Amino acid sequence: MLDQIHLLAAVTVVGVLEQAYFFLQVIYARRLFGISPPKTSGPPEFERVFRAQVNSSEYFPIFLALLWQAGLFFHQGLAAALGLLYLYSRYCYFMGYRTSSSERLAPIYFSTGVLWILVAASALGILHSLLSHYVGLNLLQLLTA
Repeated sequence: MLDQIHLLAAVTVVGVLEQAYFFLQVIYARRLFGISPPKTSGPPEFERVFRAQVNSSEYFPIFLALLWQAGLFFHQGLAAALGLLYLYSRYCYFMGYRTSSSERLAPIYFSTGVLWILVAASALGILHSLLSHYVGLNLLQLLTA
């Protein structure tokens, strides 16, 4: 069983580390600009770092759910590769947003596209599983015949 999920687990750990890095960047920005919690406003430089972290953490559960569903029901290797691509684009998003709000746009569009591919892989994998289990219909055999 572990050989079927080790790539997904590794990408999950990388994602958690990335989230921790983003959290730390907010702490550093708070110290730099003298913004004590629970305040969330301050100079634009602080607000951009704060929003980039919050936006990334809001999407993280969606990413994890799709990563694991696509990996378990469709293909672990493809899901892990897409997961790494998503995490890299989120890093680019964070660094771009930190610089300027307009610098976040290309990476956010790219990461959203990766999420949609994970949605499609998840849906196809789950559909295949349901059809083969409940109807006895194997989509892979139909496609290769």
